[in-house]
Amino acid sequence: MRRRLIVVFLVPLVAILVSLGGAAAWSATRSVQQAFYTQQLGDLGYFVTSARQALRSGSATVIDAEVQRFREVYDIDVVVFDPSGTVWAAGEGSAAELPDDQAARVGLALSGRRSEPPAPVLPWSATRSTVIEPVFDDGDVIGAVMVSADVGAPRTEIIQQIVVLSAVALFSIGVAVLLVFRLARWVLAPVRRLDEAMVAIERGEMDTRVAEDTGPPELRRMTRVFNGMADEIERVMTRQQEFAVNASHELRNPLNALLLRVEHLATGLGRDWQDDIEETREEGRRMTRILETLLGLARGGRADTTVSTVDLIALAGRRVEAWRDVAAQKGITIAMRGSAAVVSVTDRTIVESALDAVIDNAVKYSPSGSMIEVEAIRERGVCLLTVRDDGPGLAHDEVDAATGRFWRSDDVSDKPGTGLGLAIATDLLEVIGGGVSVESPESGGLLVSLILPDGAAV
Repeated sequence: MRRRLIVVFLVPLVAILVSLGGAAAWSATRSVQQAFYTQQLGDLGYFVTSARQALRSGSATVIDAEVQRFREVYDIDVVVFDPSGTVWAAGEGSAAELPDDQAARVGLALSGRRSEPPAPVLPWSATRSTVIEPVFDDGDVIGAVMVSADVGAPRTEIIQQIVVLSAVALFSIGVAVLLVFRLARWVLAPVRRLDEAMVAIERGEMDTRVAEDTGPPELRRMTRVFNGMADEIERVMTRQQEFAVNASHELRNPLNALLLRVEHLATGLGRDWQDDIEETREEGRRMTRILETLLGLARGGRADTTVSTVDLIALAGRRVEAWRDVAAQKGITIAMRGSAAVVSVTDRTIVESALDAVIDNAVKYSPSGSMIEVEAIRERGVCLLTVRDDGPGLAHDEVDAATGRFWRSDDVSDKPGTGLGLAIATDLLEVIGGGVSVESPESGGLLVSLILPDGAAV
């Protein structure tokens, strides 16, 4: 953005300065040339008068002396021609033979044509400037005068002015570049601070704010809106964290009391109940781990993960057994597919919680008499825990939105739910570097895959 802003400001400004500098240089060149031409016309007028008198008298002695003195003092050649085009008076060293273009102009002058003003030329395109004027006497042409001067002096003056104007233009461009860079920095400073603040907030530094006293008024207003939005987000997240912390803390006591009652009841039950009691203990311990994970997420924005080698087949099998009775109450069969070990290095509690959220979602929306299949596989360098149901599924344009918070399809709006199941699974797996993939098979239903790191390469 900074580069584009500089280009937008700088290119037109430099173009304007270059145009103005070029116009000023051309005007200065024309001014010097016009002054030089005016001076030549003055010299020419003087010699036309002298030549008229000399040609009338028929004596070139006086004008020869003037022409010679003018050449010695001013380095300007003056040549007087008689009506036949023959050189009648000239200083010593003047060319005896004229170039073709000058000879043609002398012929035009002797026919009564006055010299045309010189066309604008670049200072280095000519070495001498020549003007020719006819000499009239009572309306008759009695000769012609040619004045030829070196253009070295005006050329030097023009070049000096061009150099000065170029220096002024370069200095102006330098100042313009500096001003444009400072302007771009002033305009973009609030944007840069906003970007840094958003990155800081993304890292979890929710108290980050941006100063509102710099930049254009529009960006100051945007900064105030951003700070207000950050305040509101911080308040909402603080309330959510407080709620999660309180809920996690308050649930501990009932859970501990429940586990104590289970232990107490276990003392009065026979050995036939030992398997059920152990499963109840394991569920209680798992709920304790879930509460610890929830408490860590609430306090620090992420859980204190415990990474270990996990057999996904065994983990999924236990969760399928835990959900079998719940699914059976709705007439749904839940089955485990696959038997080969699939090992992942991950957090067991987070994977269990994410899998529970997905299975709960499948049980909730699957019709009676259908089947839910859970499978653990290794594919393309990752481990997948898949849950396939026979529910209503999703349209292809709804699949991407399925993991969003509180999103629910219009086809299941009549069923109870919050739209948080897949979102919770996604958030949990992001903590351990995993993810959730949602697909809508052509045969119907929904296929949800939990993507986990592969433990085979570890």
